[in-house]
Amino acid sequence: MLQNIGIPGLILVLVIALIIFGPSKLPELGRAVGSTLKEFKKSTRELVSDEDSSKVQPKKEEKTI
Repeated sequence: MLQNIGIPGLILVLVIALIIFGPSKLPELGRAVGSTLKEFKKSTRELVSDEDSSKVQPKKEEKTI
């Protein structure tokens, strides 16, 4: 989806964000988006690693009577 935006579309989005939020709020907004993406990546990595570890099942020991 983001591959189809291109440079002109990206510039348009940045100009609209600058008009809406103003130059003083834009750095704060960027930091908030960055920290949110960082937290999202961390959570997805944890979910994937938990899922991978749950697929590996320990071998069951057979009991002889």
